Amino acid sequence: MSSFFANYEPGDFFDEMFAAPGEVRPHYRMLLERAEGLSVDDFNRKRQIAERAYLNQGITFTVYNEKQEGTERIFPFDLVPRIIPGDEWGHIESGLKQRLHALNAFLHDIYHDQRIVKEGIIPEEIIRSAKHFRPEFMGFDVPKKIYIHVCGTDLIRDRDGRYLVLEDNARCPSGVSYVLESRMTMKRVFPQLFARYGVRPVDRYAQDLLDVLHHVAPASAADDPTTVVLTPGIYNSAYFEHSFLARSMGIEIVTGADLVVQNDRVFMKTTTGLKPVHVIYRRIDDDFLDPKVFRPDSLLGVPGLVEAYRKGNVSLANSIGTGVADDKVVYYYVPAMIKFYLGEEAILPNVETFLSAVESDRKYILENLENLVVKSANESGGYGMLIGPRATKDEIAHFRGLIEAEPRNFVAQPVISLSRSPTWCDGSMQGRHIDLRPFVLCGEDVRIIPGGLTRVAMREGSLVVNSSQGGGSKDTWVLDGGTESC
Repeated sequence: MSSFFANYEPGDFFDEMFAAPGEVRPHYRMLLERAEGLSVDDFNRKRQIAERAYLNQGITFTVYNEKQEGTERIFPFDLVPRIIPGDEWGHIESGLKQRLHALNAFLHDIYHDQRIVKEGIIPEEIIRSAKHFRPEFMGFDVPKKIYIHVCGTDLIRDRDGRYLVLEDNARCPSGVSYVLESRMTMKRVFPQLFARYGVRPVDRYAQDLLDVLHHVAPASAADDPTTVVLTPGIYNSAYFEHSFLARSMGIEIVTGADLVVQNDRVFMKTTTGLKPVHVIYRRIDDDFLDPKVFRPDSLLGVPGLVEAYRKGNVSLANSIGTGVADDKVVYYYVPAMIKFYLGEEAILPNVETFLSAVESDRKYILENLENLVVKSANESGGYGMLIGPRATKDEIAHFRGLIEAEPRNFVAQPVISLSRSPTWCDGSMQGRHIDLRPFVLCGEDVRIIPGGLTRVAMREGSLVVNSSQGGGSKDTWVLDGGTESC
């Protein structure tokens, strides 16, 4: 056993690398062998190379405090990769494709006939009261009937190693830039190990995303559409990703001030005059897109953009109104959507979930707050959440009041023992909890980047993996072969 892992304790969790103390899983054997030839000094030098690469590339994120003041930080990155055998990935991939097909069918349905409501699968009140439901787009046909072009679905593994869906991110999912940059760093730091493993590439993502955007371009510009990334600006926490993706796709990055609408058509301001824009990959929420339709105080959007969208002169990715599929209450019904629209059972099950909007569930939640994880329906980034077993009496009392005041706004789940992975912390290998965010693209077909963003709860014992809460990341290696061949 390598000295790096000699004292490693998998703990009472599903450990990605070890089936038991000293018993390495087959697909991690080569990694263990490589570690046996490394000294701590060698490993630390490689860590320094990786950190310099992140620093030089400006790979940062912003953490906000209670006053909404932001602090920019380098994204923590761990050199021990998360490795997924090919057969295991095949199961994940099938489940993700199934889920995205069902979510797109659901969004088309609720903005048209609402069959799923009429047939009693989802209560009308759940849809009507969803924060991001846009009734003004009822009857509107989005290009190619695709609402979610880019989805980041968060997966976890339970104590038995089963993959479960924690949530769907269907508005502006972020993190793929870290996936691509982490891969380049790992290839530089461990070139021989990477080559020996036969890791599936991720470097087609930018081209695949551009293909998706071109696929939904207006028919009038289908041969040569002009596509842009719309960002809130340099002070946004994910601006690094916005600029990275625009650069990788070879397209312009713009703010709302760079665009103008004339005669229901969108134009980009350039030094040589106005240039037509046909597709916008927007990293701005619906509320800020057009001050004429949504928030009138928004300085981030483009006046008249929604009317240009309605007239079919510009396409948006993701489409307006997809946020209803982000709602954690609507998440509860996704397995039922899969059955309703596809006639199939969910390949990737949800985490068991209780709805405080349902009286019997609410009674159970309020009686068991100290044992549950409670989440706000529309918060993200690890905010608006109570982890009962680690909460104070005051925090539990606070959430009790919130749930009683707005029962529609909360769901609860049992505390899941997230799988763990060896992670270099405080000068030794220690187990840290992880999740996985694969990125799913929907255009002419559905494409999934092999692997995705493995997020790590860097604090000992923490279950919160979000970067805004101190989390980091690992490179995710999907192998060509299955477990048997490793």
